[in-house]
Amino acid sequence: MTTAYHDLLDFTRETEALAQVAGRLGWDQETMMPDGAVEQRAEEQGAMAVVLHARRIDPRIGGWLEQAVAEGDVAAAQLRQIRRSFDRASRVPAQLAGAIARETSRAHRTWAQARADEDVAAFLPALARVLALKREEAQAIAGDADPYDAMLDDYEPGATAGQVSAMFGAMRPRLVALRDAVRAQPSAPVLRGDFPEAAQMALSRDLALAFGYDLGMGRIDKAVHPFSSGSGLDVRITTRTNPVDPFNCFYSTIHEVGHACYEQNIDRAYLLTPLGGGVSMGVHESQSRIYENQLGRSRAFTGWLFGRMKDTFGDIGIASEDDFFACVNSVADGYIRTEADEVQYNLHVLLRFDLERALVSGDLAVGDLEAAWNDRFATDFGFAVDRPSNGVLQDVHWSEGLFGYFPTYSLGNVYAGCLHAALRDAVPDLDADLARGDTSRATGWLRENVQRHGGLYQPREVITRAAGAAPSEAPLLDYLETKFRAIYGV
Repeated sequence: MTTAYHDLLDFTRETEALAQVAGRLGWDQETMMPDGAVEQRAEEQGAMAVVLHARRIDPRIGGWLEQAVAEGDVAAAQLRQIRRSFDRASRVPAQLAGAIARETSRAHRTWAQARADEDVAAFLPALARVLALKREEAQAIAGDADPYDAMLDDYEPGATAGQVSAMFGAMRPRLVALRDAVRAQPSAPVLRGDFPEAAQMALSRDLALAFGYDLGMGRIDKAVHPFSSGSGLDVRITTRTNPVDPFNCFYSTIHEVGHACYEQNIDRAYLLTPLGGGVSMGVHESQSRIYENQLGRSRAFTGWLFGRMKDTFGDIGIASEDDFFACVNSVADGYIRTEADEVQYNLHVLLRFDLERALVSGDLAVGDLEAAWNDRFATDFGFAVDRPSNGVLQDVHWSEGLFGYFPTYSLGNVYAGCLHAALRDAVPDLDADLARGDTSRATGWLRENVQRHGGLYQPREVITRAAGAAPSEAPLLDYLETKFRAIYGV
């Protein structure tokens, strides 16, 4: 390797280390930070953003990139990722990067309070400021191209709004038809019992371990909106509890463990380099969704979980494993994306994708967002939003400036469908393992075929290599129809 390559990688490792420190500030704000610290934290995060931005556009990077010679696929991928980051960052003024960090830190706390108060008007000015800054950033990056594509590319490199829109358009008819068929059937059994928070958290820890989460390099805390944070040797997750719905805790935990295991299982040789994190949010979401749904909500695994829940909580109001499986996979009306069943989840994402594209383009004014949300929700789901925390205020993403993030959730589901089909071919007797609560062969296959590579390959290439075919919505839709038509007898 050339000296330029080593100098570039050493400099980049320092930048990545500082980025992890900045991420820890965000984790602390979500979990432990005192309420009175919000203004100081905004300044701290703004300062870190300025420092990181300055490093990411350091003129030496351009010189090193010109001189560096890649020897092998790993070095070529490192240079590809560094060049992409440098090109994007160089288009964004440092003052703008700092302003975004400060404004999103404040907006996050404004959103949390507005959500608690059911007060949309209190949040909209903050949202308007964040949106204006993110539009400015996207326009700087996109030039003459679509600013929304620049936003989407930040989370799913190579994807465009046109491609995503076409895929979502192909998904919608089959999802709606399946949802309507299931809705016409009797409701699934429901849990009844006493589900103390301490017991929920204890069982969620056992579930995290069962799916391979290494608590020696992580921890589980509570947050309003569950998330995973960090990479490499420090990967933390959060969950939440609900006194009448322990599934909220358990499946949030399994979901975030999917994200965390992806980060923990990346080849250690890539630690604190551009290859040392998940390659995209869509691929990241494929791991969380396959852990949560295709594995965690399978008939085999829910049979094991049924026994654990009876041991932990006693009578839960359900007598058989089949009824418990139907309960876990109940298709029911609901407002909350993160709590939605597999059949309807993607319809929640499609709503957000269309609305944020309209916000970014200027076709939808921030002041009209709540009405647009409520109208679209009633059209898509057939009932009205009852309060803002169940509607436009339910998600944290826009307060943090994460425009372009929402579609990666459904891309992740599509990728998970492709990976699940390949996993079942590779491990045909997997259900025998899952019935014992043993996910090791499944998670081992995912570690070997997806997770260990980190950012070595492009997002679609990761899925194509693992699944043996280019990503398509068909395996996901086939899986959903087979599973839910059997559960509901339609």
